[in-house]
Amino acid sequence: MDEAFSPEEIEAARVLFARRATFIMGAARIDQLPDPDLPEIAFAGRSNVGKSSLINGLVGMQKLARASNEPGRTREVNFFDLDGRMRLVDLPGYGWAKASKTTVKKFQDLGRDYLRGRVTLKRVYLLIDARHGLKAVDAEALDALDLAAVSYQIVLTKADKIKPHEADRMREATLKAVSKRPAAYPMVAVTSAEKGLGLPELRAEIMRTTGVAP
Repeated sequence: MDEAFSPEEIEAARVLFARRATFIMGAARIDQLPDPDLPEIAFAGRSNVGKSSLINGLVGMQKLARASNEPGRTREVNFFDLDGRMRLVDLPGYGWAKASKTTVKKFQDLGRDYLRGRVTLKRVYLLIDARHGLKAVDAEALDALDLAAVSYQIVLTKADKIKPHEADRMREATLKAVSKRPAAYPMVAVTSAEKGLGLPELRAEIMRTTGVAP
């Protein structure tokens, strides 16, 4: 199932995301978060699923968010400002093993605290590798999002690594898997940050969700 966007919406979203994007800060504690004075959308997912690459792709910059081949690099809630109109938020990754359980819990709790208390958070985009689909480790994140009652949408990443019919099949299977979850948005986006696949539509989705004009 695809969500329809008019050519005008696609173009307006392109203009919006072509505006200046800057890194604001990384918060390691809930009391370090910036004031909730702008609409925010957040990106969550397993470590190495491509959060940084997707954020960079959306804003057309190579190094806004720091991409890393080392799982677990994002251990803070990182905030990026889009021309004073909205914030893009990179949440700590999950499912990585190169850290103590205490460290893992600290940063996962930080992410949960952000989800529960952020009044300006409009939606969370939960990234899932299109080659692998939902895994057992993702269930905890889905449960946390449902518990926080935050609207979230699944975004399949790295779709260029599989054939188009396989991506379509994975999208349908993923949509079916989350269809009964109370906070899940009933659409699954298919993207490739490397090839630009699905990014114009995702920009339009974010623009529509936040109500931000270009």
